Amino acid sequence: MTKDETIRAMTQAREAHELQMQKIEDAINGRDIHNPTTLNKTACEFGQWLYDENNHMQEIIGSQFYFALDKEHEQWHSEYAKIYKILFDDKKKKGLFSKLLGRKSIDPMELDKVKLYFADLQETTKRLLQALGSAQRRVTALPETKYH
Repeated sequence: MTKDETIRAMTQAREAHELQMQKIEDAINGRDIHNPTTLNKTACEFGQWLYDENNHMQEIIGSQFYFALDKEHEQWHSEYAKIYKILFDDKKKKGLFSKLLGRKSIDPMELDKVKLYFADLQETTKRLLQALGSAQRRVTALPETKYH
């Protein structure tokens, strides 16, 4: 990857993560989401970018920045799993009305939990995107010779 390609890939990773957050917020607000973000941290779009061996992110941004991103991304998926279980887990579908509409009804107390989990997820997202911003500033400052 060239320097410009790396910066573009980082921008796309940020946008993909922001889209993931929007999908979760949409689901909380009652909208149907047909492709929720995966629970696997290496399979989501952000994870595919971060953990792709071909883009050499750890080598390019350095271990300190890479492990900061990894730590926050891991935390994000851990917190997201709680939300996923309530909003997207097919095993939680119940009731004839839900089955007829293809939607699951969410207990109001469960929805309140999701909102609390989402607040935590927003804080983790803030830290993740700050770490990404720091890494992106490092990439911008690096000479072109650092890239393959």
